[in-house]
Amino acid sequence: MRYISTRGQAPVLNFEEAMLTGLASDGGLYVPETIPTLSEAEIAGLAGLSYEEAAFLVMKPFIGDTFTDAEFKEIIAKAYVGFKHDARAPLVQLGPNHFLLELFHGPTLAFKDFAMQLIGQLFQAALSRSGKRVTIVGATSGDTGSAAIEAFKGLSNVDVFILFPHGRVSDVQRRQMTTPSEANVHALAVEGDFDDCQAALKEMFADHDFREGVKLAAVNSINWARVLAQVVYYFTSAVSLGAPHRKVSFTVPTGNFGDIFAGYIAKRMGLPIDKLVIATNQNDILHRTMVTGAYTKEGVTPSISPSMDIQVSSNFERALFDVYDREGAAITQLMDELKSGSFAISQGAMDRLRETFASGRASENETMATITDMYARSGEVLCPHTAVAVKVGEENLSEVPMISLSTAHPAKFPAAVEAACGVHPALPPHMADLFERDERFTVVPNDLEGLKTLIRERLA
Repeated sequence: MRYISTRGQAPVLNFEEAMLTGLASDGGLYVPETIPTLSEAEIAGLAGLSYEEAAFLVMKPFIGDTFTDAEFKEIIAKAYVGFKHDARAPLVQLGPNHFLLELFHGPTLAFKDFAMQLIGQLFQAALSRSGKRVTIVGATSGDTGSAAIEAFKGLSNVDVFILFPHGRVSDVQRRQMTTPSEANVHALAVEGDFDDCQAALKEMFADHDFREGVKLAAVNSINWARVLAQVVYYFTSAVSLGAPHRKVSFTVPTGNFGDIFAGYIAKRMGLPIDKLVIATNQNDILHRTMVTGAYTKEGVTPSISPSMDIQVSSNFERALFDVYDREGAAITQLMDELKSGSFAISQGAMDRLRETFASGRASENETMATITDMYARSGEVLCPHTAVAVKVGEENLSEVPMISLSTAHPAKFPAAVEAACGVHPALPPHMADLFERDERFTVVPNDLEGLKTLIRERLA
C-alpha cells in the first residue's frame, strides 16, 4: 500500500512512513494511492465479531507489510482495552429509524479516543523497533489534545506538545490536557482561536530545519492513521443495522471534516452508505460551501460546541482531491487561494461532492432546544456536538436508517447541558477527581517563532 500527497509534489510513502510523517512535505495530506474494497460477503462477515476483530479486518488492507497480522492484532487489542463499554461503539435507538452511535466510552470521553489510542500504540511499536524518538505537536479545538496526551503520556520515545486556544475549550477539556503529570507532556494555551493553533502547526511542518531538528510528527486528523481508525465504526454500526443488505445513512457533527471523511472512505470501500450528512454549528463554513460552492472564511464565533469552532477544515482537502480527479496542481491552487480567505469549487467538483454529502446547521438556540427535546422524548442526555448531529439528522430522516454520531460524553460540557435540560451530567468514576488535580500548562502568545523557541528549549 502506497500513500501520495494531495498536492502531488511529496515523496510516495508506505503506511509507516506516512503515519510518522503526518503532513506531507509539500503541505498536502497523505491518502492511499488506491482504496481497497471489501466484498458483500466480507462486510456481512463482520456481523457478530468483536470490535477488535472487525477493526483488524477493515484496517489491515491499508497497513501493507508494516506489521505482521499478529503484531497488528496486539496493537488493536492494547488500543481498546481501556474502553468502558464492551461493544466499544454501541448503538442506541432515539426514535423511528434514528439511531445514536455512542463514541464516548474511551478514556477521555470523546470519539478521538478511537483513533488516538490506536495511533499511540502504532507509534510506540514502530519507534521501539527503530529506536527513534519523535516530537509530536498537535493543535486541538478541545478533544484531540486530551486524547493525544492520554495516548502518548509516559511513552519513552515521544514528547508531546498540544496547542489549544486559551479560554475557548470547556473546563473539562482543559483539565484533561493540563492535569497529566508525565514529563513528556506539554500543554500550551495559545492566545488565539483553533485556526491560529492549526496554522502554527502547519507552519512548523513547512519549516524544514525545525521539522528535522526536533523530529516533528503530527497526530492531528491530518495524519492518515487517524482517519483510518475512524473508518471502523462506520462498518460495525452499519452491519448491526443490516448492511450490506440494507443501506444506512450517517449524520456527523464536524468542523475539521476528518470524521465524516472516514465515512467517505468506508463508502469507497463498499459499505452501502446512502447519505453522509455534514452537521455544523453556527460556524457553518462547510454547510455554506455545500450550498454555495464557495469556501469563504468568515471568522470564528465561540459556541457551546467548541470542538466545531473551526474555519479551516483540513480534511476537506482530501475530499477535494478526489472530486478534482486527484490533480495535485488543482488542489495546490485552491489552497493558495484560501490564503486570501476563499476559493470557489468548480461546478463539476461540486456536483460530485453533492452526490455523496448533504449538509445542515444548528444555531445555538437550536442546539439547546435539541438537548431539551431529546431528554424529554427519550431520556437521552446529549452533549452539544451530538445535539447538532441529532438536529440535522432528524431533518434528513427517510426510509433508510439514520445513524447520528455522538462524539462526546455530556459531562465534558456540563454547563450547557444543565442549562438545556436541567441535568448536571456527572463525570464517570475514573475521572471523578478531575477538578481536584493540579493543572500544569503555559499560556503563550500567538507567535510562531516564540512557539518554536519554546519547543526547542523544552526538548534541550
